[in-house]
Amino acid sequence: MKSLSKKELLFCRLYASGGNGREAAFKAGYTVCPEICSKKLLADAGIKKEVGRLRKEFDCSANEVRTGLRRLAFSSPADAVKLILSDSPESIEPESLDLFCVSEIKRPKGGGLEIKFFDRIKALEKLGEYSLPSEEKGTLPFYQALEKSAEALRSEDSK
Repeated sequence: MKSLSKKELLFCRLYASGGNGREAAFKAGYTVCPEICSKKLLADAGIKKEVGRLRKEFDCSANEVRTGLRRLAFSSPADAVKLILSDSPESIEPESLDLFCVSEIKRPKGGGLEIKFFDRIKALEKLGEYSLPSEEKGTLPFYQALEKSAEALRSEDSK
């Protein structure tokens, strides 16, 4: 069996962690027809074996959740801003944009683009829940008490 190239290994890592073949191929450097490239790569026995090994290594269930939450919480809105500020959004290749943090894109009747983002605060809160070891979860009520106190102070200020 042939050894995998650096580009193929990067594809395997990206695919195993994210599960999106087109995106993994594009980010690994297969920029021409990444969807077709990903299908060809995933048909290779060596790639399949490496992806399987990496998935076991990553503990996909909990790790995928944490990875997704991290991406939502910390991803840059730069590509979404680039799309909004572009004179002709149609000319931008969508596969070259990282829009993971975008929950919705609309084109209103009056023109332009309307972009909604996922809630970063909720993603951070969930990430905190997943990151706490089971013995530390007892500290969560203290955090909740702080949140309730902050809410009470905000409601007093609004009166």
